Amino acid sequence: MEEQGLRCPGSASEKRYFPESLDSSDGDEEGVLACEDLELNPFDGLPYSSRYYKLLKEREDLPIWKEKYSFMENLLQNQIVIVSGDARCGKSSQMMKLAQRDLIICVMSHNFLSCNSKNTFYCTLPRSGYLLPLRLTCSNLKRGRMDNRWFFLELPVWSVCSELLFVTVPQWCAEYCLSIHYQHGGVVCTQVHKPTAVQLALRVADEMDVNIGHEVGYVIPFENCCTSETILRYCTDDMLQREMMSSPFLGSYGVIILDDVHERSIATDVLLGLLKDVLLARPELKLIINSSPHLISKLSSYYGNVPLVEVRKQHPVEVVYLSGAQKESFESILRLIFEIHQSGEKGDIVVFLACEHDIEKAYEIVCQEGSNLNPDLGELVVIPLYPKEKCALFKPNDETEKRCQVYQRRVVLTASSGESLIWSNTVKFVIDVGVERRKVYNPRIRADSLITQPISQSQAEIRKQILGSSSSGKLFCLYSEEFASKDMRPLKPVEMQEANLTSMVLFLKRIDIAGLGHCDFMNRPAPESLMQALEDLDYLAALDNDGNLSEFGIIMSEFPLDPQLSKSILASCEFDCVEEMLTIAAMVTAPNCFSNLPHGAEEAALTCWKTFLHPEGDHFTLINIYKAYQDIALNSASENCVEKWCHDYFLNCCALRMADIIRAELLEIVKRIELPCAEPAFGSKENALNIKKALLSGYFMQIARDVDGSGNYLMLTHKQVAQLHPLSGYSITKKMPEWVLFHKFSISENNYIRITSEISPELFMQLVPPYYFSNLPPSESKDILHQVMDHLSPLSTMKKEQKMCEKCPETTEQRCTIQ
Repeated sequence: MEEQGLRCPGSASEKRYFPESLDSSDGDEEGVLACEDLELNPFDGLPYSSRYYKLLKEREDLPIWKEKYSFMENLLQNQIVIVSGDARCGKSSQMMKLAQRDLIICVMSHNFLSCNSKNTFYCTLPRSGYLLPLRLTCSNLKRGRMDNRWFFLELPVWSVCSELLFVTVPQWCAEYCLSIHYQHGGVVCTQVHKPTAVQLALRVADEMDVNIGHEVGYVIPFENCCTSETILRYCTDDMLQREMMSSPFLGSYGVIILDDVHERSIATDVLLGLLKDVLLARPELKLIINSSPHLISKLSSYYGNVPLVEVRKQHPVEVVYLSGAQKESFESILRLIFEIHQSGEKGDIVVFLACEHDIEKAYEIVCQEGSNLNPDLGELVVIPLYPKEKCALFKPNDETEKRCQVYQRRVVLTASSGESLIWSNTVKFVIDVGVERRKVYNPRIRADSLITQPISQSQAEIRKQILGSSSSGKLFCLYSEEFASKDMRPLKPVEMQEANLTSMVLFLKRIDIAGLGHCDFMNRPAPESLMQALEDLDYLAALDNDGNLSEFGIIMSEFPLDPQLSKSILASCEFDCVEEMLTIAAMVTAPNCFSNLPHGAEEAALTCWKTFLHPEGDHFTLINIYKAYQDIALNSASENCVEKWCHDYFLNCCALRMADIIRAELLEIVKRIELPCAEPAFGSKENALNIKKALLSGYFMQIARDVDGSGNYLMLTHKQVAQLHPLSGYSITKKMPEWVLFHKFSISENNYIRITSEISPELFMQLVPPYYFSNLPPSESKDILHQVMDHLSPLSTMKKEQKMCEKCPETTEQRCTIQ
């Protein structure tokens, strides 16, 4: 039976249907119906499976289902519709349910499957780092359904998976587009978080009874699981923004849905502003905005008199304010977790902490103390959920499968932005610390500051709504009611007013927005941040004499990277080190490749990491790590061998897999725009020098000097002092170079500069733009560089100045006037 089924994709050109999939129950075999007697799915022409009707019944029980007529009526008669509701109402419900369940998923039958010795197959989603474990059995295949190279499998997934997460409204929009025969295009729904977009697409494909990657798909950075046939696609907001570079009016879509607008990401705010003009140019286009109730009044005044569909259904939640616990919040959180567990009351726990460091610390303590608790109470399963993490799927191990018979209470540890990643009917307790640690960008010193501040009232309300579907939920607030009313601001801070805007300005320049002052943002960015972004793009040669994008800037905008990193890649074409620079770009863009170390494993990890250290700096060490990973991946028989190698060397396998995907995408871009690419020559002195030249071409604004020989580095652009990160190769070997180029710097308790490589002042002076150097504030470091410039040969200096004058003939004052 299995062999016959597996031959179907290659032997039949038409879509095949398996009658066995009509009945997903294991015991009932009667009632196998003929295809012609069944209702056909209008999206793919196949008969509906029994699972479709089961899921349809679940959706009909959602509160939003009662609003279907009202929503469709408003969609037909208006261009813009705002949808607002509490959590679990169906418009945005069960955020990333943490549970073990059967998930219908569509994967490619010929690719992406690997097997271990215990007959557990691992399916990697197309070109993704997401690994989904499954048991491939005869019963799985019998209940499957095949279509050319695709087939459905029931996968037991232990993951951060979405169930009923803003799935209803996009399907109604797809029905609307189908009713008008896709005259104006399909449907696109944006998400702020990448894992959300992927899981939503899987869930909606399941509910619509269609194939993922065909009728329903997703697009996230460095991964596109869509075809020309896709009618409903989920994507991150930044990917829809990038699509506007090639299609400013988004002509391939008839309905655009902006989800989680209350998150106020930069990309979502930019889309809100630009779509106002797009809607005027395309009267047939429909825009659906989904937001929490707290932002509705602001959205209504921003877009004018537009219809609002409100859906609310919440059980009362018991709120307990523990004002005395705020001073020792961390200890209070741990005490509460163990008290809840020892009470014997069933239900999972969600804990909102201030930052990722607190998540790691709490995870270690709860795991250690939880093992000493009474086993009769059940097992504490601690799950750290990092909102900014790019590899957010968890893979089960054999121990988890064995222990599933015992009652398990899940304790989910997360931080701000985790509100939109969690929803489960099993959550009965939420513990909220009431503060968050967030990055705020300072344009004057071009660095992020990590500050701790109260969360907003809207965030506190959303955390309360996590318990909205539970009639016996409890919210423990580690702050007083007075703190909530006086110290918490009403709305979440807007990212556009707290972040580096260089990438945003480059995008707006690319789509030919002549005057940034005319962009109708809901909250205007700070003028100082805009000026700093323009200044940086000017230093990077991305702007011409009129302040528009230069040819260099246009090519830089093709890369989905920070402009400084894009400039380094372009410079590497001149210095014959493109392959090496692409590796560096992929490694610094992917998550941290070093694993979080358990207590007591520090020395063993450092011993392993020393094997990868490169004397030239951390950027070169990253190349060594990637090359070692690539060699293992090419020579290993299975994915398990690669994961074991990463585990043995304390490396993050998921991050390295993501780096591999990112690098492949960047290489495609290099080939598409026909940039010159020399053969790799990593290891030679000339190549090391060329890599440093390429890095300096983009990161000349991120230079520091050791002022006292003891590792205290003073920034060249301001008077902040920082130290090398403990995991830097220089820190491990105790060799402190005088001048370094760094990739990251944040102002916090530990002012660390991360990913550093040694440079010489002579090399810096050869590559730094003269007008940037002249604008540097007076300092001892600048005096030293002046002396270096005086000692450089007059001929080379003259050639340098001549070259710069040819590119930028105007004076510094003239450039400032243009800006």
